[in-house]
Amino acid sequence: MPGLWGKRLVALIIDALIITLLLWVIVAVIYPVIVLLNLLVLFNIWVPLAAVVIVAYFTYFEGKYSTTPGKNVMKLKVRAIKGEIGYKKTLIRNLSKILWFPLVVDVIVGFAMGKPRERYLDRLAKTEVVKTEEVEDPQKNLEQSTSSD
Repeated sequence: MPGLWGKRLVALIIDALIITLLLWVIVAVIYPVIVLLNLLVLFNIWVPLAAVVIVAYFTYFEGKYSTTPGKNVMKLKVRAIKGEIGYKKTLIRNLSKILWFPLVVDVIVGFAMGKPRERYLDRLAKTEVVKTEEVEDPQKNLEQSTSSD
C-alpha cells in the first residue's frame, strides 16, 4: 500500500490522463472550425488554453467535491485546515499545476519548509490532502495527530 505521496502521485497521473483526453476532445471539436475558417494562428494560444483547462479542472472538482476523479480513486480528499474548502482555496492550491512543471517546485519548497505532508501552496491556501478515512473518522485523525507530536 503506497504512502500518501505515492497515492497523490497515482491520483495526479489519473487526473493527467483525464485532462489529456479532455484536451484531445477540445481539439477534435475546434480543429475543423479553425481549418475551415483558416484561423491556424489560434493554435498559438494552445499552451495558455491548456493551462486554463488544467487549473479549472482541479479547482472545480476540489472546490465542489473536495476531490478529483484521480484522488477519488486513490481515496484522497482535500480539506481546509480552517473553514470551508471552497473555490478560492482550491484555486490557490492548484496554481502550481499550470502546465505541471511548477508543481515540482511547489513540492520541493513544501519539503524544504519542513512539513513533508504538504506542498507550499497547500500551506498558503491552508489546505491539506488526507486519506478519505481521515475525513470520515475525525477521532482517528485526532489520535494520529496527538500520537505523532
